[in-house]
Amino acid sequence: MVDAVIANWDGHDYQARFFWINASGLRDPEKAHVVEVSYEADGPKGFDDVVVRYNPGQAGRRSFRVETAHHQVKFHVNQAGRFGFKDLVEPEFIGATAFSILERLKEAVDKAPPRSTFTLVTTDRVRDDDPLSKLLKTADKSLDLEKLAVGKTERSEMGEVRKLWREHLKLDTDEELFAILDTFHIMEGYHSLQDMRENVDLRFQVVGLSTGGNSLEFKFDGAARALKATERNVLTREAFEELCIEQGWIKSTQPEDRKNISIRSFSDGPTDYLDATAENTLSLLHFFDIRHLQAGADWNTDVRPAIEDFLIRVRQTDKDIRLFLDSHSSIAFLAGAMLGFKTTTHVELNQKGRGPTTVWRSDDGKSGQPATTEVIQIGHGDDIAVVVSLSRNAVDDVEAYVKACVQSVGRILHVVAANGPSQKSLAGGEHAADLADQVAAAVKALRPAFGARGHFFISGPNAFSFFMGQHRDAMGPVTLYEFDFKGAVDGSYHPSFRIG
Repeated sequence: MVDAVIANWDGHDYQARFFWINASGLRDPEKAHVVEVSYEADGPKGFDDVVVRYNPGQAGRRSFRVETAHHQVKFHVNQAGRFGFKDLVEPEFIGATAFSILERLKEAVDKAPPRSTFTLVTTDRVRDDDPLSKLLKTADKSLDLEKLAVGKTERSEMGEVRKLWREHLKLDTDEELFAILDTFHIMEGYHSLQDMRENVDLRFQVVGLSTGGNSLEFKFDGAARALKATERNVLTREAFEELCIEQGWIKSTQPEDRKNISIRSFSDGPTDYLDATAENTLSLLHFFDIRHLQAGADWNTDVRPAIEDFLIRVRQTDKDIRLFLDSHSSIAFLAGAMLGFKTTTHVELNQKGRGPTTVWRSDDGKSGQPATTEVIQIGHGDDIAVVVSLSRNAVDDVEAYVKACVQSVGRILHVVAANGPSQKSLAGGEHAADLADQVAAAVKALRPAFGARGHFFISGPNAFSFFMGQHRDAMGPVTLYEFDFKGAVDGSYHPSFRIG
């Protein structure tokens, strides 16, 4: 019984945090089109947990600008939950007794205003072997209706899906089914409860509001419940500002006037739009399947030119930026190389993780101990492998990989956080920048032969990779690597960018 009560509390807190993340857009001058955010408001039942309204409509990948985004938010206490296409017709999947998520979707599509979308946000994950996993688009987690239409008979894989869903909704044709599914998104495997707390802090910090602090109780959870209880749960820009003043959430010192710039090869889902405006966002999602490069795409001929073209424009037009990097470590490194010491662009980074701050800059005063370094001789080649173990100890995996696949490497420079690798090994931006300086100096001290290549294997925050990339010109040619964490290919390393 106690566990059930806690799970219920956590579910409400999770929904509240999703609400506050979206509500932060009401105070963002770059998000003037976010005009209303509601918490458990009147709306299409089943998709009324959090509703966001835009004017003008939110630009995206759809043929129309989205004017209303409806969300159903479902939290479970562990990551064991898995679901597939058959679960979408079961009321129990969403904790209901009478209506399934698809029935609620059908009703919502009928009742919602035009130019609406409907998103299921859940911590559960789609089963890898289920047809539903093939239908979710990487870019925005909408359903790929062209794939769903494949197969002429009901005995085909997608024919079975169409038949079940069509008959469950009492529809006569596939076209009627597609019309209902057209604006549906499934954000599966969404953030943990702790991640959501940190994301609220991040968003509030960016728009000049106080964070939830380091107390046991997160004050914004109760604040959302109080809004519902007092019938103030529909916030406009004016109402949110009044609330922030009333609650004393506005910081006396407001954030610097910086341009928000976003590069993403991962998706945060329905809150992606809060990072930066569409014109200041580079989405690389179409090159990747989750974290792995899609078949036919190439790091150096496809991904790299897109990043370079985008950042050339940024450094020509913007001198003070706030950089959001929901991306691979290699992309963070390349961004640092493009926004290096020779440019006049001053960058602060929004770093997600378990560190003490989410906004990192090289002069933020968050200093820490130097790393320890070790040189390991593994061969006679001129190249050097630089293994940075900040989040996890990567040296054994790297040594095995380079001996088998990069035989031009003769030495490994292993860099380890002073207190050992962990998610909290770096104090903040100044610490990350100092360690990047230390690594660059250590590479130079090895006196690599002319033309020798540095092979970088970084296990650490993207902010560190960015600061490391700023030293690229002084380190000569480099090759970067990404690790196949989820074993999508072979559970090993794969080269990404070759720079120089």
